[in-house]
Amino acid sequence: MIAAVPTNIITGFLGVGKTSTILDLLAQKPKHERWAILINEFGEVGIDGSLVQGFLKEDQQVFIKEVPGGCMCCAAGLPMQIALNQLLARAKPHRLLIEPTGLGHPIEVLETLDQPHYRDVLHIQKTITLIDARKLSDPRYTNHATFNQQIDIADIVVGNKQDLYQESDHQALLDYLSTRNHAHLPVIFTDNGRLNIDRLSGASDQLNMVKNRRKHDHSHDDAHGYPQLADNVALPENGRLSVKNQGEGFESIGWRFSPVNVFSRQAIITWIKSIRATRLKAVVITSEGIFGYNLADDKLTEKELNDTLESRIELIHNQLDEQWDQQLLDCLDDTFS
Repeated sequence: MIAAVPTNIITGFLGVGKTSTILDLLAQKPKHERWAILINEFGEVGIDGSLVQGFLKEDQQVFIKEVPGGCMCCAAGLPMQIALNQLLARAKPHRLLIEPTGLGHPIEVLETLDQPHYRDVLHIQKTITLIDARKLSDPRYTNHATFNQQIDIADIVVGNKQDLYQESDHQALLDYLSTRNHAHLPVIFTDNGRLNIDRLSGASDQLNMVKNRRKHDHSHDDAHGYPQLADNVALPENGRLSVKNQGEGFESIGWRFSPVNVFSRQAIITWIKSIRATRLKAVVITSEGIFGYNLADDKLTEKELNDTLESRIELIHNQLDEQWDQQLLDCLDDTFS
């Protein structure tokens, strides 16, 4: 029997560093424990699972399941429930971490976890909300309902990327929490997503709020509906597939490439640096090895990975550029074709 699995939601808007926080927590995981991670992505092609898996060792006892294709709480939570049930059955975990998409709806995720059939299975602990305080001067964030919902659902707020803050940014975050009546929330300032594992423990204070509120209007369901199959379908003969999604004021495009499509490392870096997009994540097989790429706020990071089954690239922006398809194909290494 699986019972009372400690469960945490790690939420935050696009590019705030949720995956970095999960990787940092995994580095602190007790060796004897099995952890499960349910990852939700806005795009139709899952990237985060491959990024996390690429850093893990075979004996690390971490089990990952992805739900791509928009907010996993849509369509009455069915995509999330199917993925969660499969993950729990496979992992039988000592702890479960859930990372909703940065454009997802964490209140609905928490509502799904609080359904009667999960109440004995899961023990809902602290919800961690990451915020980049530099964004609080940008109305595209502060006027976005999802951004504010992520704050409203928090048990702990993490002011991430503080190494990039101006002197006033720390206070700006505290002031913004006050305007939303959350001055009581504990706030941790950190960089690179670092968070002590002890912060996960303790019952969530948000469950009563979820129990007493009406179900939110799920009109956003029509924006994405059920996650589509682009993440798992067989690739066409040329080993290349692209797919798009849209919702919450953003558009995404994702690509999958079979291992026979090998990229030039320098060409892919040059292309990514030339892009103006809200978010880019990628796991790429290059002629020099396998690398993970992360682009946020025009800052690109590259890390070598242990392994991947195929190359995957995902872009999110308020408007897609039709030239990106051909530009990406131009990054393939001709010596491997």
